[in-house]
Order: sequence, then structure tokens, then C-alpha cells
Amino acid sequence: MSIHPTAIIDVGAEIGDGARIGPYCHVGPNVKLGPGVILHSHVAVTGATTIGARTAVHPFAVLGGPPQHLGYRGEETKLIIGEGNVIREHVTMNVGTVAGRGETRIGSNGFFMAASHVAHDCIIGDNVIMANNATLGGHVVIDEGAFLGGLCAIHQHCRVGAFAFIGGCAAVPTDVIPYGSAIGNHANLAGLNVVGLKRRGVTRAAIHDLRGAYKLLFSEGATFQERLAQVEADFGARPEVSRIIAFIKSDAPRPLMTPAR
Repeated sequence: MSIHPTAIIDVGAEIGDGARIGPYCHVGPNVKLGPGVILHSHVAVTGATTIGARTAVHPFAVLGGPPQHLGYRGEETKLIIGEGNVIREHVTMNVGTVAGRGETRIGSNGFFMAASHVAHDCIIGDNVIMANNATLGGHVVIDEGAFLGGLCAIHQHCRVGAFAFIGGCAAVPTDVIPYGSAIGNHANLAGLNVVGLKRRGVTRAAIHDLRGAYKLLFSEGATFQERLAQVEADFGARPEVSRIIAFIKSDAPRPLMTPAR
């Protein structure tokens, strides 16, 4: 363990083996830092915040601050961050609210670029990338492997499915299917995130089936529910397609993003 003499560590904070806390950091009394966590310098970690092993936090990040929610009255809610994340300069992540989940949860091995923001009660999966100034409203769910482009904004209560791509500066007011590619302001579904699928080793056959399912799902003619049933019948055996079907069928407060007409 290495703690710079200018750092302030409040009584009650738990610091794991091998953690490194740099100059002018502040660690609050209800904070838990896992083994090997690095706070480079000028980092503020407050609230009931847990940071998993080997996560590195860069200068001027503020983790565990109170939610930007007018109904918050200082209740003890949580921020839980997984292992192996990289959190760059000026990133902000807020604790949850009692009106929501009571916690904000970040997965492992994510990359949060400078000035990205995670609001209260969000859930972020593993291996998510948020580029510079990407912003999440409250209660947003980002599934594993999604990529959020710079300056994009995700509306509160929206879901972004696994391995989806959100373009830079996109305003996203609706749910984005797994593997989808959303671009524009306001964003529309522009196809599949084929580049991301190839980078992650998804097979050619799986991509072919995803394309067929996408084309059928968003075609014209039958009702959406009829098209969804046909997609399930024709392509439902493919795990990647079944993931999209489950995403669409699940109960959610926001509508589904569709292609521009």
C-alpha cells in the first residue's frame, strides 16, 4: 500500500493490499478500495462507494457524489464499481437513490474516457466503453460490450443492448437493440454494429443470421409483433438473435429505437 502524504483518508475507509493513492486525493469514510486500486492524484471518492481490484482512476474524477436529483435527501445509497476499470480525467459517477435501485453499479474491465458521466441508479455491464463526454441519464442500463461515442447522451430509463454502438453526438431517447448501431440527433437505428461484431470474433454465419433477422424485424407489411414472431421462428436458434428477441420482449419503460423511414 502506498499513500501520498498530501492525500486525506477518512477514518473508516477500507484500503486493499497494494493500493496506491496519489497526491491530494480524498477518500471518504464509507469507501472501500480493492487490492491494487490506483488513484493517481486529485481524485475524490466519497459516499458509500466500493471500487474493485486493479481499477485505475485518473486526476479530477469524482466517484460516489450525490445524485443530481431534486428528491435526494442525503440517504445512504451506493456506488459499486467492478474490477479492472480505467476511469479517466474528470469522470463523474453518482450513487443511487432510494426512489430508484438504491445503487449505481458499474461492471468490470470498462474504459470511461475523460468527462464521461454515469448518473444515479444506472447499471453498466462488463467491457463497456464510454468515449469523452458521453452522458447517461438516471436509471439507464448499458449491457456488456456496448460502445458509446463521444458527446452522446442517453435519456433516463433507456436501455442500450449488448455490443451496440452509439455514434458520436447522438441523442438517444429510446432503447437500442443488442448489436444495433445508432447514429444521429435524435438517433435512429442505422443497422447493426458489424465492425464491433467482427472485432469480437462473432462468426460470419452469426452475422449473416443477425442481418437476416434485422431485415425481417424492421421490414414493412405485417405488424411488428408478427415480424418478431417470424424472426423467432426463422432465426431464434441463433444465440445472438435470441438475445435481441429477449431484449425486445422484456418489460421496459422506454420505446424501442427503429430505423428512420
